[in-house]
Amino acid sequence: MKKATWILIAAATLALGIVTGNFYAGLETGNRMKSPFGRTEENKITEVVQIIDKLYVDSISIDSIAEAVIPTILSQLDPHSAYIPAADLQVTNDELSGSFGGIGVQFNIQNDTVYVVDVISGGPSELAGLLAGDRIVSVDGLTFVGKTLNNERVMKTLRGERGTKITVGIVRRNTPKILSFTVTRGDIPVKSIDVACMIAPNIGFISVNKFGITTYQEFLNGIAKVRSEGASKLIIDLRGNAGGYLDAAINMLNEFLQEGDLMVYIKGNHYARTDSYANGTGSCQTIPLVVLIDEFSGSASEIFAGAIQDNDRGQIVGRRSFGKGLVQHQVTLKDSSAVRITVARYYTPSGRCIQKPYERGRLSEYDADLWQRYLHGEFYSQDSIRQNDTTVYKTVGGRTVYGGGGIMPDIFVPRDSSGITHYFSELVNAGIIYQFALRYTEQNRARLKACNSWQALESYLESQQLFDLVAAEGAKKNVIGTMEQKRKSRTFIERQLYAYIIRNIFNDEGFFPFLNQNDVTVQRAVELLGGTKQ
Repeated sequence: MKKATWILIAAATLALGIVTGNFYAGLETGNRMKSPFGRTEENKITEVVQIIDKLYVDSISIDSIAEAVIPTILSQLDPHSAYIPAADLQVTNDELSGSFGGIGVQFNIQNDTVYVVDVISGGPSELAGLLAGDRIVSVDGLTFVGKTLNNERVMKTLRGERGTKITVGIVRRNTPKILSFTVTRGDIPVKSIDVACMIAPNIGFISVNKFGITTYQEFLNGIAKVRSEGASKLIIDLRGNAGGYLDAAINMLNEFLQEGDLMVYIKGNHYARTDSYANGTGSCQTIPLVVLIDEFSGSASEIFAGAIQDNDRGQIVGRRSFGKGLVQHQVTLKDSSAVRITVARYYTPSGRCIQKPYERGRLSEYDADLWQRYLHGEFYSQDSIRQNDTTVYKTVGGRTVYGGGGIMPDIFVPRDSSGITHYFSELVNAGIIYQFALRYTEQNRARLKACNSWQALESYLESQQLFDLVAAEGAKKNVIGTMEQKRKSRTFIERQLYAYIIRNIFNDEGFFPFLNQNDVTVQRAVELLGGTKQ
């Protein structure tokens, strides 16, 4: 889930490893490295490999040595240069490509079985007859259940070349036998925009989860949608957005800035300074704007927020961003693997480099940065933020801003920890709330779908006393809280549960508006734009 898992994760649930090496901007694919080491006869690495190949006592695969050595070499450079094995490259590129070949389902692994959470409307699985709530138990005649199932294996199995066929065995509720469906893989879109909707009178809300190939066009469609619904002010939510293609961020920025406004510049040892300026054709140059960021907003998200801030074009609300100011270039190798190499740093219009400090050879400390921010209290108190760069930079209007470790918001909004208890964290970590929501949806899908809006579904769920059922489910798995913990966390638990169920029925079009009702950062943005809750 986006929004740094909106559930306001406690210390025990902070999965900070996801930020390691996941942020990149300005990628180009399809380029081949002609000579990775220059003159091979003078390169020590090549020389050692040749000696091993000719003299080593046992037979050994040089390719296997390279697979082990290349990541080690790249890890000595910076936190974001990385090696991508050939087997992983397609999935990695698919994330930003805008589409991939697949069967068109959203799934979750529950009790060692692939559970179909949703079937994409008009997609291959819907055309073949699959339904939300189905469980996939076999693929092409082979059993597809058990402890070895994980998200990576499922995606590699279900995805494939467009036009190819796959036969899945399905267990369906109230159907005694296993059903068989043959699905022809098709083009499955990868959405960059979670939702574009009205959040208050005159205020549109657009949530952007990544910067991919289709992001700009999706964004224009979102702008057109909310404007047609009366939006004259806008909130852009980049929380949890790890970044992506630089061009997508620049194209989006161009919609908001005036001709000649500097958006970003890039330079490196082998990369001449390149400046990007707005061309004055943007459709939203005067619309009041607020941009939301948090500690998981990185790379292209920081470029966007930094340019808006430095040009005094809008207000930045939330918490300090991740601090990834390095630009990568992707080079495809002969065996179809790739290296993603850092070629430059990017700078915001005021001259800030957003990259947080790192020390070569000690990247574990870099990886632990967000954890240290959490322990230091930065997520809950602005006074706890430690700036790595005390250099004073000035916006176009003369305001002071700082660099050296992420974008500092103009208005700080702490995480809402009011309902976080050990009991809540245990329920989340054990997946009890999520799994209960799946089962409840499956068992009551017809009744839930009878609600004609997410608001109607919310009202219905509030009448069902689901908290006690979740608590009972937790007790079965030895998750037992005190009366005080349950009292304190009840609203948080119910909010998360309702959100999952609403998403199962209304997808993101219901999920995000429901969350936004009680999202303190969103509501602060609404207040800044002069709006009130709907």
